[in-house]
Order: sequence, then C-alpha cells, then structure tokens
Amino acid sequence: MFFFRLSGYLNYLLFSRHRKGHGIHSPFIFDLISRVFRNKTGNDIVLKIENIRKRCLSSEITIRVLDLGAGSEIMKGDLRKVSDIARYSAIPKKYGILLTALAAEFGKQAVIEFGTSLGISTMYLASGCPGSVVYTMEACHETSHLAMDNFREAGLENIRLIIGSFDSTLPELIKQSVRPGLVFIDGDHRKEPVLRYFSQIADISDSTTVIVLDDIHQSYEMEDAWGQIKLHKGVTVTVDLFRMGLVFFREGMSRFDYVIRY
Repeated sequence: MFFFRLSGYLNYLLFSRHRKGHGIHSPFIFDLISRVFRNKTGNDIVLKIENIRKRCLSSEITIRVLDLGAGSEIMKGDLRKVSDIARYSAIPKKYGILLTALAAEFGKQAVIEFGTSLGISTMYLASGCPGSVVYTMEACHETSHLAMDNFREAGLENIRLIIGSFDSTLPELIKQSVRPGLVFIDGDHRKEPVLRYFSQIADISDSTTVIVLDDIHQSYEMEDAWGQIKLHKGVTVTVDLFRMGLVFFREGMSRFDYVIRY
C-alpha cells in the first residue's frame, strides 16, 4: 500500500499544474485557485484549533472506538489512545485551513460532514461559516463526546453532532430537507459506501454545491471510487489535490477534470 501511494503521489507531482492559477481558462477555477485556495485564514482561528489538537496529542486517555469504515492501517483494535487518533486520523493543519476557506465560500446554505472523530476538521469547517449550521455525523459515542468537549472549548455553537452510522443519520438529514452548500466525505474509505453516499448527496445538491472527498488516492478502492464519481452524469468539473478531490455541478461550464498542485 505504501508503494501504491508513493507511485500515486509521484504521478500527481508530475501532472499537477496551475498552483497559482496561471494557464487556467475557466474563470471559476481560476478564482477558486487564486482567491479560495490561497485565502489566508485568521491566525486566531488556526491557533485555537491547533491548541486543541496539541492537547489531544498529549492526552493519556484510551477509549474504545466503534469504527464502521475501512478501519485504520496503523491503529489496530478498538482500544485506541486519543493521542494516536489525533496523530493519525485528524486532518492536517494545511488541509484544515483549506476546509475553512471552502466553507467560507460555499458553506452559506449548510455544511454536512461524514466522520467527526475528534472534531478537528469540523471546527475548521464551522469557523469558516459561523452563520451556517455544520451537521457532522459520527458513529462512535466515545469520540463524539470528546469532540463535543472540543467544540465547547473552541466556543463554536454552529455545530450539530449527530451520533449514528451514516446509513441511519444521512436519511434523517435528507428528510429534514437540508440542502448543503458544502459536503465533506470522510470517515469511510470503502468504494461501495463512498459511491452510495456520494449518490445520495448528489440528489440533494444544486449547481452551487461542492462535495469534498478525503483520501481519494489512499487505496485502490478509493481511486476506483474517485474515477467513477468523475463520470457521474451530474458532475461538470472536478479538482484533484491528491489528498482531496473536489466535485462541482456548475451549470454552463465545459466538462473538465483538473489536477491542481496544492
């Protein structure tokens, strides 16, 4: 698996372009790169969240984790240290900042997140759109309780944490007529569930929605899922950032798949 990812990353370095937007003919994608990707998140937001991460990294607590996804390649078994979860599962700072910028741009309707864990990515999302509700779904009760403590410490009140499997909680959100501007799909890295969740989200998305998928090149399954998502009939533009894939349903745009250096 290591050599698979290494090969994929070398491919990405070889074929990715347009880090500053130069050479992009689409005004929408140029604006996305030059303004959103390069947006400077406030230091107070980053410092607050990263201090919470540091506290989790130094935690000596061990919890029993319910993992309904593909599981961790590093953390084996259901008893896991909070410090290990923070180290191996939480979104890196660089991509947390990107989530904040994306939420600020696209999350004004609402944000849906698959997979809360300790809530690091959730806090970055919620900080980007303080006037919107971030609905985050998590199957594990113990990590959910830790995430709620983190949200309170960060002073974020626009987060609604829903405990349960994605297959049970997502239909409830759909019944509530939640129409997301941004969706972050994480927490399950198996092909069939990812494609199923994407299809359900695509059905409630409009031309202004962006779907962000994490770890699109993590495994053969995820690469295959990403390839099928790019061919979805409603998708007009995709952006491959290697770790993340962005999917748009923009009307009036020529169909194209971008590989952008980030």
